[in-house]
Parts: sequence; structure tokens; C-alpha cells
Amino acid sequence: MRRKLVVGNWKMHGSRPANAELLAALMAGRPYAADVAVCVPHVFLSETAATLAGTDLRWGAQDVSEHEQGAYTGEVSAAMLAECGCRYAIVGHSERRAYHAESDAVVARKAQAALARGVTPIVCVGETLEQRDAGETEAVVKRQLSAVIHQLTHCASEIVVAYEPVWAIGTGRTATPEQAQAVHAVLRAQLQAATGRGQTMRILYGGSVKADNAATLFAQPDIDGGLIGGASLKAADFIAICRAAA
Repeated sequence: MRRKLVVGNWKMHGSRPANAELLAALMAGRPYAADVAVCVPHVFLSETAATLAGTDLRWGAQDVSEHEQGAYTGEVSAAMLAECGCRYAIVGHSERRAYHAESDAVVARKAQAALARGVTPIVCVGETLEQRDAGETEAVVKRQLSAVIHQLTHCASEIVVAYEPVWAIGTGRTATPEQAQAVHAVLRAQLQAATGRGQTMRILYGGSVKADNAATLFAQPDIDGGLIGGASLKAADFIAICRAAA
């Protein structure tokens, strides 16, 4: 059985008082039947680590540099994330691909950099509405994932994959459980063919997951939890989603 994983992506939100309140509520809501983590802005990683240390909750970053070190102003390396105790780093989120022109190759190198420092990359894949309407969903997500598999070779089985249909992020629209499951099944088959361990790897769904639809989504055979955006900023909603992953 694959243990469910629920990861909160705070994006560019948070403040010290708000973070402390949210994390306190998340800790008070334990125990959870799933693994739970929060990916916070880089400036809050040390405080988050101090707050969650000694608990079964994990933390991570929303991005990582493909470079080990050097003259890369504004970048944060995997070694730095490891020093902050990060378990996870999100790579290839659609917002990074769209706003920062990150290519499949860059995403793959970021995943490799994270793994080299013991940080598990959460590799995001997903299609736009135009690509879905054109019947290109499968081709797009397989291309995005293939770049990572090719870069990591035998280490590819160590990643977490997150399917996030771009058209369902922050729009209030959600893929139906059947639509999400269909893509997850494609991704799992691709992972199995490439690594032989696809049946044990976790594939998360992200895209307007809420307390009232989480259980139905998580009940699908190939959906192993969620990468949660807006709802992860509301303690009651995020706790409900975590509990839905029982």
C-alpha cells in the first residue's frame, strides 16, 4: 500500500504571526493517517524547521536551483535546503514554467540537484486548457516526466510526481476524479516502464483540491494524495484535506 502524502504549497504567502498560527493548528490536528508536509517561502524555512522539529510533520521549499553554488543571485541551492532540514522541494510547478520560462530540461536538472543532496523533488507536470482541448494531455505530461526520468536514470524512482492540470490551478475548476485518475494511470505506467517501481511511487493531484472534494479524489486508485495550494493556507480546510487522505 502506498501511504498517502499531502503537501501544502503556500506559494508567496505568509508572515511570522500567520505562519505560527497555521503551524500550531496543524500540529494540534494530529495524528494524521497520511504523511503531511508544508512547502513554505525560503525566508521562512528556518523558522518552520524550528517549529516542526521533533514532530512527524515535514517541510520543504517551493523551488531549488539547478546549480550547486556560484554567482547566481537570488538562487537557493539544494545544499542550503538540506541544511534547513527540507524533506521536499517542488520543481517544475506550472507557475515556474510559465513565469520564469523553465524548460523540461531545467526542471530535470533541478530534480537531480535536489536528489543529490537528499531532498526529494516533487516534480510537477500538467497541461494547459488549450492543450487539453487539443487532445494533447497525455503527450504533454509524458514529455515533461520523460525529461526527468532521462536525467535521473536509475534514481528516477526516488521522486514524487504531482499532476497539476494548469487549467484547474486557482481557477475553482477541478478535474473530475475520473479525469484525474486517467492521467495518473498514464503517469504510473510510464514510471513503471522506466523504473520497475512505478507501483510504489507516489503521484499527487493538485488543482483546486478542497475539503469537500478531497476524499473523492484521493479514493481513486492511482491518486496518492495532493499538492494543495490555496486551501493549505486555511488551517481548518487543510486539516480536513489531510484527514480525507486516510
